[in-house]
Amino acid sequence: MTTKSREIVIKALNYDWPERIPLSLPSPYPNDFFGGSYQLKNSKATDWYEIDENKEERIDEWGNVWRRIKGMSAGGEIHKGVLNNLNMIEKIELPDLDNYENYKEAEEKFSQNKEKFRIGGLPGFAFNITRKMRRLDQYLTDLMLNKKEILILNERINGLLEKAIKNYAKAGADSVFFCEDWGTQNGLMINPELWRELFKPGFIRLCRVVHSQGMKVFMHSCGKMTVIIPDLIESGIDLLQFDQPKVHGIDKLAEYSGRVTYWCPADIQNTLQSKDKEVIERDVCEMVKKLGGKGGGFIAGYYGDNKGIGLEPKWQDIACKAFAKYGNYQRDKVIN
Repeated sequence: MTTKSREIVIKALNYDWPERIPLSLPSPYPNDFFGGSYQLKNSKATDWYEIDENKEERIDEWGNVWRRIKGMSAGGEIHKGVLNNLNMIEKIELPDLDNYENYKEAEEKFSQNKEKFRIGGLPGFAFNITRKMRRLDQYLTDLMLNKKEILILNERINGLLEKAIKNYAKAGADSVFFCEDWGTQNGLMINPELWRELFKPGFIRLCRVVHSQGMKVFMHSCGKMTVIIPDLIESGIDLLQFDQPKVHGIDKLAEYSGRVTYWCPADIQNTLQSKDKEVIERDVCEMVKKLGGKGGGFIAGYYGDNKGIGLEPKWQDIACKAFAKYGNYQRDKVIN
C-alpha cells in the first residue's frame, strides 16, 4: 500500500526513513503538500492596476504600494511603504489576522486534503512585514538609529502572528510557512549581532508558539544568510526553503543535516541557468545524497516562476525527473 503524502513528509522531517523524499512538483509529478491561507473579509488589498503603458501597481493588505513592469516578474517590488512616520507605530491599523472567520476557508480546504501535508501561509515574521512598511532603504537606517521604535513595531507584529499561528492550528494545518529574505549574494543583510539582538528573540517566541500547537515551522530565505543558520535551528526553525542552495555551499548545508530539513529546487541561479542536462542531474543527485542521505532532511522543490528567471520549463522538468530517480530511500543502505 502506498504511504500517504503526509506521512512521507513527517518521516522526512523526523529523519525517520520515508520510502522516498517528499516532492513538491507540478503535474504529472507528485506533490505531497497542500497550502492554505487566511482570506481577509475586510482588506486594503487591491488587484494590479495600470498606471502607465509599462507599469502596474497594487496595494497589499498592510497598505503598502507595490509596483511591477508589465511582462516581467509576477511579484513586483515595494514602491511606497504604509508607515511614513514612526510616530504612527502604535496607531497604524494592522490586518485582522486574529479573527478566525478569516481562516474558515482554509479549514474547509485542509479538511478535504487530509492525505497531504497541510501548510498555512504567514505573511512573514517581523522583518519581512515591517521592512515593507518602511521600504528597505529607510528600514535599514531605522535598525541603527531607531531601535526603540523598531522593537515596539516588532512586538505588535509578533503579537498578531501568535494569533495567526493559533488560528492555523485550529484550522488543521500541519505547519506554518513564512518568507524572510535575509541575505545578499555575499552575506547577511545586517550585522549578525544586530540580528540576534532585534530579531532572534521574536523567532524563539513564535517558534515556541508553533510547536506548542503541534505544528512545524518552515522558513524561506534568499541570499547568503548562512551565518545565522545555527541561530535559526536553535530558535526552532524545522525547515529551510532555499531556491539558491549553492550560494551557501551544499557541503556547508550538509553540516547541519540531522538538525534541520531543506526544501530546494535545482539551484535557480547556477544549476538551472547552465541549461545543461548533465549538470542539472548531477546537482540534484548531490543534494539528495548530501542533504537527505540520513534517512530524511530533504524535500524536492520546484521554482514556480520560470518566466521570472528567464528559463523554459523544460530545464526544471529535467530536475523533476532526477528528483524522482534519485529520491528513493533504502534503510539498509545509508547514502554516503
